[in-house]
Amino acid sequence: MHNLGQTRSSQKHNHILLTPDTFVRTTLPGMKGCAAVVHAGPAMGAQFTQYTAEFESGGELGESAAQRFIFVIEGQLKLEADGRQNDVASRGYAYLPEGLLQRVVATKASRAAVIEKTYQPVASVPAPGVIISSEDAVSSHPLGDDPSLQVKCLLPDTMNFDFAVNTMEYQPGAALSMVEMHVMQHGLLMLEGGGIYRLGDSWYPVTAGDFIWMGSWCPQWFGAIGKVPAKYLIYKDWNRHPLDGAVR
Repeated sequence: MHNLGQTRSSQKHNHILLTPDTFVRTTLPGMKGCAAVVHAGPAMGAQFTQYTAEFESGGELGESAAQRFIFVIEGQLKLEADGRQNDVASRGYAYLPEGLLQRVVATKASRAAVIEKTYQPVASVPAPGVIISSEDAVSSHPLGDDPSLQVKCLLPDTMNFDFAVNTMEYQPGAALSMVEMHVMQHGLLMLEGGGIYRLGDSWYPVTAGDFIWMGSWCPQWFGAIGKVPAKYLIYKDWNRHPLDGAVR
């Protein structure tokens, strides 16, 4: 049935909610047997690009001149980089530094979240190297003193990295303890469950598959609703001074 122009998707000056019913697929340079749903990029004012790559079996992701983070949502990817070859399965991820020759091929139909960002160097701090790991190998910790809200930091919190990527899991009824307002931008992909997100002065029901971009100083708050945990993958600008152009 036609939805007669109705959607939960919304665009405001400081945030965007994109729901799967509004996704439009495109092919980015170098892709073969693969399509991209572009969620965030410079055209909207984001200081990073994020998209979901949807692979056919044997599909391939093109190269990128920027640093790249890949999180496998489902399926399995074969990654060739830095003279090594690795299989990255569901919940696995990879960090690939800027300028690294790489080849990413799906061994079966797969979906992956891809984040790309031009690296912001810091004098006397070496650029980071390749990381290939899995969310399952990362220990979680509570946010604040709330054991019902667990965080996994997928990248090291060192000055080498100019962004962070975490997963956050909320038990039913768990919520952020405050409305946050800060300089960091976010790209957020709902992986499981759902709840209510406050963005600016708007309140949105969100569920698995939704994407949210939050601009600098966008008021933000989330509470999990339902009978299963809510979980999302979240990007944020990190470890750089606002004057260096990494965060605006």
